[in-house]
Amino acid sequence: MTSEAHTTASARRREAVWEQVVEGFGAFRIVPVDPPADADLIHSWVTEERARFWGMLGASRMRVLEIYDYLDGLATHHSYLVHRDGRPVALFQTYEPEADPVGECYDVQPGDFGVHLLLGPARGEGERGFTPALVSVLLAYVFSDPRHTRIVAEPDIRNDKMIDRMLRTGFTLGPEIDLPDKRARLLFLARDHH
Repeated sequence: MTSEAHTTASARRREAVWEQVVEGFGAFRIVPVDPPADADLIHSWVTEERARFWGMLGASRMRVLEIYDYLDGLATHHSYLVHRDGRPVALFQTYEPEADPVGECYDVQPGDFGVHLLLGPARGEGERGFTPALVSVLLAYVFSDPRHTRIVAEPDIRNDKMIDRMLRTGFTLGPEIDLPDKRARLLFLARDHH
């Protein structure tokens, strides 16, 4: 069984934190990462050159497992696999900024909620409109909690594609900040602008 097939089978047994059907794109399920079951898949994604901004290009499978085991033990940080029609398509992470190094770099507001997104590798040429559909599902999930009034993201300043995607989604630019592992650009999306 391939790592993707194993992860897909394992995810079916996990309860989704969010499910949504997007017309023309299928059924999306957001399920918590199970580090031992998902380490092979996550490792295969984060060690690809296209994922260089995640800072894990040279990470071993064991190191990826350690990282996601650690995150799994935190009450303030959560990792999810996003499935589309039963196939994993993205890694989505959330965090409370005041419990993260990013919180030391800006004035955290009540209701701020941080996110990270890594798209899985496309099969074939990619699909027009898929990323906006996926992002709409993730935003719906985050804003389904009334305590989350503003989404915070901090992509690497060299990650032009992600910054552009977020701006097209409605995020506004914040300042550049220095984090322990990168120079980043803060971006914000207020609930009332979503």
